[in-house]
Amino acid sequence: MIDLYTWPTPNGRKVSIALEEFALDYEVIAVDITQGDQHEQKFLEISPNGKIPAIVDRDADRTLMESGAILVYLAETHDRFLGDDRWQTLEWLMLQMGGVGPMLGQAHHFLHFNPGKAPYAEERYAAEAKRLYTVLDTRLRDREYLSDSYSIADMATWPWISRYEWQGINWEDHPHLMRWYLTIAELPAVRRGYDVPKFVNAIPLPP
Repeated sequence: MIDLYTWPTPNGRKVSIALEEFALDYEVIAVDITQGDQHEQKFLEISPNGKIPAIVDRDADRTLMESGAILVYLAETHDRFLGDDRWQTLEWLMLQMGGVGPMLGQAHHFLHFNPGKAPYAEERYAAEAKRLYTVLDTRLRDREYLSDSYSIADMATWPWISRYEWQGINWEDHPHLMRWYLTIAELPAVRRGYDVPKFVNAIPLPP
């Protein structure tokens, strides 16, 4: 049994989707980041950085924070979703951790939550969002998934793309990424994991 501490954000959804894909038993503990639950001492003992998601693997007596580390832990522990080329999977997972997540997160902050307050930042992060979409689209031009098969790299990246409406993206410029996005959106485990710890909205679908 795994305890999942999470909230319905792209980072949180990475791990809830993975737990569904791995078909593992888990209990959800909602950490309402809008109310400051992430700063409570009980949670900080599990996630010292005060960020969701975090897990407690009761069987292994192990606590883990940081979504990328959690995904690698699950994949290596259960020998699934690392792909035939482990390093290929990890490099695209690291791109999500170091690029897609942080940069799209900044796009959300300036373009969606604070429009009109910082024109330079809006231009900078809108351009970086488009650049990253192009990197992903190019990668998917001749392959179905980011690695050689469906993997934790896809599980990590997809929730960030699911907020494309906040990122000012024109899907006509990224047809291969859109095909990938729609394919993963139809997976039953993804649909279940998207609504953890609660339903917020239906999965957005490009026209």
